[in-house]
Amino acid sequence: MNTILIVAEKEFRDGMRNRWVMAISICFALLALGLAYFGASASGIVGFTSLSTTIISLASLAIFLIPLIALLLAYDSIVGEDEQGTLLLLLTYPLQRHELLIGKFMGHAGIMAASTCIGFGIAALLIAIMTGELFDFNLWRAFGLFILTATLLGWVFIAMAYVTSVIVVEKSRAAGVSLLLWFWFVLIFDLLMLGQLVLTKGASGGDWLPYLLLLNPTDVFRLINLAGFEAARQYTGLAHLSDSGALFNPYILSFILLIWIITPLSIAVWRFNTRRV
Repeated sequence: MNTILIVAEKEFRDGMRNRWVMAISICFALLALGLAYFGASASGIVGFTSLSTTIISLASLAIFLIPLIALLLAYDSIVGEDEQGTLLLLLTYPLQRHELLIGKFMGHAGIMAASTCIGFGIAALLIAIMTGELFDFNLWRAFGLFILTATLLGWVFIAMAYVTSVIVVEKSRAAGVSLLLWFWFVLIFDLLMLGQLVLTKGASGGDWLPYLLLLNPTDVFRLINLAGFEAARQYTGLAHLSDSGALFNPYILSFILLIWIITPLSIAVWRFNTRRV
């Protein structure tokens, strides 16, 4: 365990040195503040809106940004070391392959967690002060859940990036596969589900469609953060699916996000142990 923590600390320090934490934090803070201020501009209103409105907007837009940042952060973790010739050197140290990979994952996960908490946390504090909701416990709890699940979503795609990084043998291919993963989970999957409903005019999929959404971590993230708001239930076509059964509650859905982290990370560890360097 000490070896894993040493690798994680080294990876986190590299991220700090490369300004990853600062860059991602600023990006998240500007996204949240921009949505809070200009989110109602379509109705002719400009100014800070409530935290609840901001959460609804962020939950819909963060799924485009968080997976992309996570994939960019970690897609070259192993294959990049291999191309530079440093992977063979690292494997000569007294550590197991799984310790190296898990340590690097923990370092990147720490970068993602710190950036998400700092960026969205500062934005939430400023919005709460501007809207007079600083002492509204329920909204802070909802925003805390958003930050937690946003962090978990980032970890999901970091784990996927590690699978890509241990399978491919060139960094350029890892970048291409990561981009395909982003397109599939963020865009194509939901388009296919929507197309199926349009073609069948909603006649099929009513029973199994909600459970099919669990196969996409971005949809799980949206279900967690939209289902608790009445406005989201009225104006989105996704949040009402949370009423489909006891499975769809924030705690169980958060556990499903954890499964989405553990599964690809386990695959990455297995593949790295069998990889020839």
